[in-house]
Amino acid sequence: MKKFNIRKVLDGLKEVSSSTPSVQVGPQENHLIQETLQSDHFQLCKTVRHGFPYQPSSMAFDPVQKILAIGTQSGALRLFGRPGVECYCQHESGAAVIHLQFLINEGALVSALADDSVHLWNLRQKRPAILHSLKFSRERITFCHLPFQSKWLYIGTERGNIHLVNVESFMLSGYVIMWNKAIELSSKAHPGPVVHISDNPMDEGKLIIGFEAGIVVLWDLKSKKADYRYTYDEAIHSVAWHHEGKQFICSHSDGTLTIWNIRGQGKPIQTITPHGKQPKDGKKPEPCKPILKVEYKTTRIGEPFIILSGGLSYDTVGRRPCLTVMHGKSTAVLEMDYPIVDFLTLCETPYSNDFQEPYAVVVLLEKDLVVIDLAQNGYPIFENPYPLTIHESPVTCCEYFADCPVDLIPALYSVGSRQKRQGYSKKEWPINGGNWGQGTQSYPEIIITGHADGTVKFWDASAIMLQVLYKLKTAKVFDRNRSKEDKSSTEVSDEDPFAIQIMAWCPESRMLCVAGVSANVIIYRFSKLEVTTEVVQLVEVRMQYELNDIESPDGGGGGGEQTSALPTPGASPQTSGPPSHPSTSSNNSDGGNMPCLKVRSTPLKQSAGYQVDLVVQLVWVSGEPPQQITSLALNSSYGLVVFGNSNGLAVVDYVQKTVVLNLGTVELYGSNDPYQRQPRSPRKSRQPSGGLCDINEGSATSEDRCKSPTSAKMSRKLSLPTELKPDLVLLSVCPPRGANPLDHRDNSFSRSRSSSVTSIDKEARESISSFHFSDTFVRKGDSALTPCLYVGTTLGTMLSLALTLPPAGEQRQLQPVIISPTGILVRLKGSVMRMAFLDSTGSMLPPPFEPWFEPNVTADGEEREKVRKRRPVSVSPSTSQDLNESQYAVVCSEKQAKVISLPSQTCIYKHSITETSFILRADVVQMSQGVSLACFCANGHIMTLSVPGLRPLMDVNYLPLTDMRIARTFCFTNLGQAMYLCSPTEIQRITYSQDTCENLQEMLGELFTPVETPEAPNRGFFKGLFGGGAQSLDREELFGEVSAGKASRSLAQHIPGPGGIEGMKGAASGIVGDLARARIALDERGQKLGELDERTAAMMASADSFSKHAHEMMLKCKDKKWYQF
Repeated sequence: MKKFNIRKVLDGLKEVSSSTPSVQVGPQENHLIQETLQSDHFQLCKTVRHGFPYQPSSMAFDPVQKILAIGTQSGALRLFGRPGVECYCQHESGAAVIHLQFLINEGALVSALADDSVHLWNLRQKRPAILHSLKFSRERITFCHLPFQSKWLYIGTERGNIHLVNVESFMLSGYVIMWNKAIELSSKAHPGPVVHISDNPMDEGKLIIGFEAGIVVLWDLKSKKADYRYTYDEAIHSVAWHHEGKQFICSHSDGTLTIWNIRGQGKPIQTITPHGKQPKDGKKPEPCKPILKVEYKTTRIGEPFIILSGGLSYDTVGRRPCLTVMHGKSTAVLEMDYPIVDFLTLCETPYSNDFQEPYAVVVLLEKDLVVIDLAQNGYPIFENPYPLTIHESPVTCCEYFADCPVDLIPALYSVGSRQKRQGYSKKEWPINGGNWGQGTQSYPEIIITGHADGTVKFWDASAIMLQVLYKLKTAKVFDRNRSKEDKSSTEVSDEDPFAIQIMAWCPESRMLCVAGVSANVIIYRFSKLEVTTEVVQLVEVRMQYELNDIESPDGGGGGGEQTSALPTPGASPQTSGPPSHPSTSSNNSDGGNMPCLKVRSTPLKQSAGYQVDLVVQLVWVSGEPPQQITSLALNSSYGLVVFGNSNGLAVVDYVQKTVVLNLGTVELYGSNDPYQRQPRSPRKSRQPSGGLCDINEGSATSEDRCKSPTSAKMSRKLSLPTELKPDLVLLSVCPPRGANPLDHRDNSFSRSRSSSVTSIDKEARESISSFHFSDTFVRKGDSALTPCLYVGTTLGTMLSLALTLPPAGEQRQLQPVIISPTGILVRLKGSVMRMAFLDSTGSMLPPPFEPWFEPNVTADGEEREKVRKRRPVSVSPSTSQDLNESQYAVVCSEKQAKVISLPSQTCIYKHSITETSFILRADVVQMSQGVSLACFCANGHIMTLSVPGLRPLMDVNYLPLTDMRIARTFCFTNLGQAMYLCSPTEIQRITYSQDTCENLQEMLGELFTPVETPEAPNRGFFKGLFGGGAQSLDREELFGEVSAGKASRSLAQHIPGPGGIEGMKGAASGIVGDLARARIALDERGQKLGELDERTAAMMASADSFSKHAHEMMLKCKDKKWYQF
């Protein structure tokens, strides 16, 4: 019979009745810590977004400002200038950005969206804003074109019509080019959507219009009729002019390029199939894939460049996407890693009527941005300085550290700079516009990302920048080549066997520990010297979970039938019914004691940086795979690593390379176990598979944590379909007996959350969710500090283990570490997420650490000296604590937080953080004004509480949890910084500090910088004489309201941009520029008026003198006859 616990009931009632902190002051203690943090120290705002724009759809470049814009399928806009100058904006509708067009050197950008809206962005402010929008209601937008230094934007539509928009007022012109007027009788059918619009480089009055069906029209804007029409029997994808305006080139759907003279209507002067095999008998070459885009760029010296994407022959199956560069007789085919979204040729001049002089090609791929140097032989690529490789392998976990030791970033950079690839272009990165911000934030910040292929990347994230410092490949430790026999037993569905699941890092000692998805833990030391490790040190751990009572079948879940068809290799074939005990332990061909991955047996050459010190592997027990690791911690001062899963925990001494403790979860409690565990199946059928990740580290990680966001399947050894067998008993290891390790992870989030993570299903297996090392008062009434390990479980228990460590130096190498469980400290609702300790003044007590030392020193004496110097106890004011001083333990579960006073072990503060939701991530962080508890809740709220008083200071409904990726990657760190992966390729950084929010405007870079527009090309004497130069056009006269009339009101609706104070603040810089321009214009006008005044006065004076002279002459000649003159 279950024990009735009245205290628990009262606790529960108390928590439900009040969500305000309930304060309990112990009898002899008076906890009056002056808390310095107030709610006005907190404010939440997004700072920057790093990484490759997710699902890009369009691109534009400003050749004078040297700024690149990329639009995405979710309506995001990313702007890139020089390395470190980047900006993210979002269209509210979230519709895909189909076209982008800069107002060159004007600090503005036009975007056209898939919802048929056009927007004008002001880039003259640090956070760009929309000035005007226009929403078309009857037409679908397919193409936009804005000639250089024109204010009239051409918009082509699906119906084949062209409308004009004034980009200053964003009003439509009454001038419309209708498709039927453009093609007249040249075609019986509709010509299809407009796929191209551009004006003749030499004559602004002539416009070329490309229709999808294969018709190109040269339109005379003044006479409002077509001059010429060019028809081809293949669909058109793009059109490009030769800079002299006498020829243009079209790309077609059959992989051909056609070059046309503007006066030769009949057929093209040249047809090229770049990738087609030319038949000998003069027949047409075989058709190829469509050429999606072509650009035609001229040079003063030498042949023009024809650059195109697509057009490969159909028999090149499996060939990668290509960009083709044709220059004279040479054709270079440049293979890309991903499909090409768009490309742009960067040219020396913004004027279309001058020699273009192309120098680079920017190629936007689905998952990368490549810039090719056209000026160097072999077309090398530029080294990309932006942090666009976050997703090189999918991110599986992250950690964020602010205010690191100052020597860390230089140390990581120096070892990382040796990993650089060779063969890049020697030139400077060509996208170099904008200016860096003037930020004052100077503390070092590091982000660490763990990836699906086993790599770990260290990033410098200081001052809202991001730059990769160092890359570690953990898979090198393991053998990759498997024998054929192995493959049959482990199946080949191990898509990411090396994926990183959890990382623990000690910045001061530079020790790194990673837990992989294949139930392995690797411990690394940092060294500046290269070393060859003859044998990788390996420790194998058997973790078991003993429960011998058979539970009667509960009748739920019909998984038996599925399993019987697929017997487990090595398990008893009798898998459909509840098997008897010996059925799994006998005749298993998988055998016990097998790790999931094989550690390499050959010597391992380790370059400077992180070098493997020890590998710990959990092994199969009785034919069952090990459970995934759910929590991990490392302490460099104690020389210990601890990890836990649903079976229990293991403590490894990495100095002596031994297992110090291997304890089942039940054994942790000893005789004080509050849970009646005997008569139940340890894992109910409701628990989805995916190993432990469902009930793991306080649910900041999900079952999704262990696999890459792209891989649908998990390793056979790891994903255990526990729902297949609802009524199995567990003998020695965790998965149910005879369950077939299939991939069976449906509706992972909602179900696992409702059962284990929200702790409603108390019968879910209790696993270890968090650890914390500290020097503290471990027992009630202790007067001395003891090294200690605290353990948090998914059922809300916080237990303590006392550590007895040998003295430093040689004794540490020889004597064993002794660990003794000291019982439960406190119990909370929900899984324990985070534990931290404060001293008697309320300051944070970081765990003790040892400073970094070079591990690969050769001289024995020198090494011994270093070892002797190590082992400080702690780095806080509390190292010399008096007997009467106390400490505070702060514990946060996914539902509530408690503060316990030590050594009296009384709960002095308690706060229920959420009743209806649960916390995904909680961190005790150091702010500049004090210590705070920061929480990210599954309902999207970000909250901060004071510590130790647990007063709510901030609660912002920031972001509803739409994606498991956010739950898996959200991190808080010190000084009000936080981050998460907002897409598979991008990191979003946010701040919850008022100081940072206030300084953000200064820290952000400027996209727009005042640059002189280059001079227009010289027309030359003869061209001027014979009128052969560029013809200009008064577009205002032609398209303005006076001559063209007003556009139909129902065609499009004008929407003014977001005004308001924020917009005005941001636009200030742009407005100041506009005012300055207006003032200059007024001055000029005043000057001209002054000159006119003077001229008028002079004319009046001369008229006066003329009248005087005339009068005198008249008097003189008054009496003379005509013949006397």
